[in-house]
Amino acid sequence: MSPEANPFAALSLIVAPAIMTNACTVLAMSTSNRLARTADRARELSREIEGPEVVPEDVAARRSRDLGTAEARSLLLLRALRSVYMALSGFAAAALASLLGATFVAAGQNTLTTALESAAILAGAIAVASLVYASVLLVRETRLAVTSLQERAAAAQLRARRAGRG
Repeated sequence: MSPEANPFAALSLIVAPAIMTNACTVLAMSTSNRLARTADRARELSREIEGPEVVPEDVAARRSRDLGTAEARSLLLLRALRSVYMALSGFAAAALASLLGATFVAAGQNTLTTALESAAILAGAIAVASLVYASVLLVRETRLAVTSLQERAAAAQLRARRAGRG
């Protein structure tokens, strides 16, 4: 059976980008939620730092470090979100180009079909690259979050041990 006569070939060219578009949408929502939580944490830390209460220097230094980490995390998340949106756009463009290409194959428009096929492949490749880049950024952001949690846990354990001895 020739590729032109196979309805599954055209269907798979359309469905794959559509599924990836849906996956990108879920990733965008998740990344937006992470960004919102990080922004809330940064605001909370800013209020604590700028508050009228006098705190020990080690606490003030920890809050300042945490605020710097929250800022770095928010910048990574913003870059990741932009990249996810780029991937989302690329997969949507690939799906549209594939759909149009499948339509023009039936009409015998070989030149237009080849151009749309090339556009779909290019859009899909850009989308995949953007998704990979977003994933790398999200891993980096997660590493920062975990490192910050480990530092806070270690500080809390140290305070607990000191309180137990005192």
